[in-house]
Amino acid sequence: MEVKKQPSGGPHFVGKKDELIAEKRAFRTLEGRDILIIHHQDVFYAIDCYCYHNGGLLQNGDIEEINGKLCIICPNHKYKITLAEGEGIYKATDPREAPPVARWLSKGQKQRIHAVTQINGDVYVELSDNRCTIESDYYQGEKGKVARAKAEASDGEMPVTDKTPQQSVLPGRGAGGAAPGEGDQRRRGAAAHCGRRV
Repeated sequence: MEVKKQPSGGPHFVGKKDELIAEKRAFRTLEGRDILIIHHQDVFYAIDCYCYHNGGLLQNGDIEEINGKLCIICPNHKYKITLAEGEGIYKATDPREAPPVARWLSKGQKQRIHAVTQINGDVYVELSDNRCTIESDYYQGEKGKVARAKAEASDGEMPVTDKTPQQSVLPGRGAGGAAPGEGDQRRRGAAAHCGRRV
């Protein structure tokens, strides 16, 4: 499908509703940003197309309901991202509980999401106007291409399993005692949460 160049700032036409429903997932570049448009259970979602963790292409990720939220699962490292909020979620236990009970916890918003609207059978995406740095921003644009290539090249050095390991954590803290998202700050600096505590 040929997409005409859209003016920046406004909603971008991304396709006809019937075509996007048939595709289920569609890749579009809007204002230099790579977006994945997903149609699932009669709802359209638009998210950054590369996983916040290591730049994996989300287009082939499975969609599952986890803890009452629809999530896309990165095919590379099995990171779970909510479709509606872009929230990174993980399962962990509190070692102080006896017996420990695994629970789903949030890392906060990690994946940039975008608004989708439908008008007379046409579907439009309006890019997020959130000025805060969100971790999936790292893999966008020309610098993002370089970062994705580096991540892909280094992937062979670390074994990856199909199972997400369960972690033991203290409430409000990540694995190793870090607050959620602290471990992911290595490339992006403290602005990733834009002052929001999760």
